[in-house]
Amino acid sequence: MMDVGDTRLAYTDVGAGSPIVWLHGSGPGATGMSNFGGNLAAFEDHRNIVVDLPGWGRSTRPTTDEPLIFHAAERVCDAMTALGIERAHLVGNSYGGAVAMRMAMRHPERVERLVLMAPGGVLPADAPPWPKGLEHLFAYMADEKPSRQAMAEFVRLMVFDEALATESLIDERYESSLRAHPELPIPPNFGDLTPDLHRVAAPTLLVWGREDQTVPLAWASKILEGVPDAELRVLPHCRHWVQYERADEFNHIVSEFLRGGASAAVEG
Repeated sequence: MMDVGDTRLAYTDVGAGSPIVWLHGSGPGATGMSNFGGNLAAFEDHRNIVVDLPGWGRSTRPTTDEPLIFHAAERVCDAMTALGIERAHLVGNSYGGAVAMRMAMRHPERVERLVLMAPGGVLPADAPPWPKGLEHLFAYMADEKPSRQAMAEFVRLMVFDEALATESLIDERYESSLRAHPELPIPPNFGDLTPDLHRVAAPTLLVWGREDQTVPLAWASKILEGVPDAELRVLPHCRHWVQYERADEFNHIVSEFLRGGASAAVEG
């Protein structure tokens, strides 16, 4: 744990080399390691900082009216400073992708390269109605005593192959969600990144599951249009948890991109 201003952040720090900061999504029961623990072995040549964002996992809940994305981005920057990291690659899933984009907008000198898996923070003009995955996420957050069945339904929406929604995974996420059930307005005040997309100067790789029912692939167009140096990789037969459902391919794509060779990986 570390103190960063008004927040205590839980984090994991493993490996050595150029740093990567991993930022998880906002789903119930999410933590840094639940999102990315299965990917870290492929990045042993990096220093991996895996954060529990404010309000999730073991980190303290934010007490602010500031949009959650904006608040979290500043706390992660403060955490990097406390850890002696001037500049890092950022890998963010969903909400964590939005936090990473906000950091790149506000503190471009801190960001080397961005990898964003179906990031939040950029909504189409006609939302809501919300996609099915977001409907389930918000319903779970709004329930004072959510059931394990509700968690099972949520997890199954995150993957294309429902065999990956194992009973042990559902149990893990459900128990974690009860320990740190977010007290948020529904829908939460995440914040809107759309006006500042042009400020993201870092090379940016978007990775999206074609069948994503939470942050649909159609929402990628605004980011591609707004971020000057963005490219998109779409994985078929895959939903929202790309790094889990297609872990080997995800690890390969991201490793190549962080070495500066993403285009070759995409074309090949």
